[in-house]
Amino acid sequence: MTNPPVSSHDPMEAKEDDGAALSVDERGFFAETQSKRPTAKLPQIGSPAVTQEHYHGHRERLREKYRDHGDASLADYEILELLLFRSIPRRDTKPLAKALIARFGNLASVLGAPLGLLQEVKGIGEAVALDLKLVATTGQRMLRSELRGKQVLSSWSSVIDYCHAAMAYEAREQFRVLFLDKRNALISDEIQGHGTVDHTPVYPREVVRRALELSATALILVHNHPSGDPTPSRADIDMTRTIVETAKPLGITVHDHIIIGKDGHASLKGLKLI
Repeated sequence: MTNPPVSSHDPMEAKEDDGAALSVDERGFFAETQSKRPTAKLPQIGSPAVTQEHYHGHRERLREKYRDHGDASLADYEILELLLFRSIPRRDTKPLAKALIARFGNLASVLGAPLGLLQEVKGIGEAVALDLKLVATTGQRMLRSELRGKQVLSSWSSVIDYCHAAMAYEAREQFRVLFLDKRNALISDEIQGHGTVDHTPVYPREVVRRALELSATALILVHNHPSGDPTPSRADIDMTRTIVETAKPLGITVHDHIIIGKDGHASLKGLKLI
């Protein structure tokens, strides 16, 4: 006896397909399902249209709160909500924002997290992760622009703010050099190397060679400690002193070596280690 054909429109299969689409690009998924929803039928209680109306009102209230009272009136997860509104236009983003804060700890850690880790949070696909990283990059560019053309040593707090935003939440060690001219204005900010969670290979001769290419007369060395503790290691101190000794005969001054941690920084010059 022949069995009747199985319908290809199984609701469970549809849900699985929707989930697959969401994992690829949640923005496209929500736009697509909205366009496919019949317009002639009235929404039932508990339907996506009613849910949308509920959180749409929440979004307006949150925008008004930000407009009338500024960012000081908002928690970190609410700032994230405002950002996610634009990436995910047809979904309640409050649970997702709270999940990100729970995973990474605070807003700065969320924006500083690598793409891969962001996508480990359920509901965050590549498109939304890239949007969050774009916000982080914008903030870093703004801070770096504050250093351009200025005497860096007289804007030390700006240097620390920029380095912290750029490096504090990196999952691997990163070594960068700020190259300065004879007025101690920034010529170039360059990453010289990436390493592991607790080590970055640094080649003093290459650092000095690049300084000569840029006609730099001073350097500020910077690297991060992914562990969060900015205390310099013996290797950090020895490497710094080697660069100082290599650069000095060529008229290049090493002003400082800053180590960036999640909750602070250490200055080798301030610690009288160079």
